[in-house]
Amino acid sequence: MTSEAEPQPLLTARPTLSQEQVTHLEFIQAVITRLGNNSFLVKGWCLTLAAGLLAFAAEGSRISVAVTAFVPLVAFWLLDGYFLWQERLFRALYDRVRTPGGGGVEPFAMDPGPHTAGVRWWNAARSVTLALFYGGIGVAHLAVLGAVLLA
Repeated sequence: MTSEAEPQPLLTARPTLSQEQVTHLEFIQAVITRLGNNSFLVKGWCLTLAAGLLAFAAEGSRISVAVTAFVPLVAFWLLDGYFLWQERLFRALYDRVRTPGGGGVEPFAMDPGPHTAGVRWWNAARSVTLALFYGGIGVAHLAVLGAVLLA
């Protein structure tokens, strides 16, 4: 009785990362996490300050407060855009380090500078999530400003 041997599946060797690379990736991930947390805190502060200023402006029909409330809104939007830009840069660095051999990145290097050509700050500041969040608060600012002007 002859039986043909079943073909063995081809085992492809996956390149493994060195312990040094894994530690480097953990460092980069810690920075990405911290930047995400900073972004969350900025949004919380912006929402709190905007609500307080708009309530104060609407209560006393103060046009100066309603107009001045736009300054922190823009400042927080720009700061949050900066955090998102930095996060994207570090994600690009992470992608390079996770490749076999470290993608030509010096061990434990934390400089995301070489990735600035592909990731622009202005594009991060105009991202859909930031535009919806800060744009929504901006619409509320305009509504209060209109109500104060009509009062």
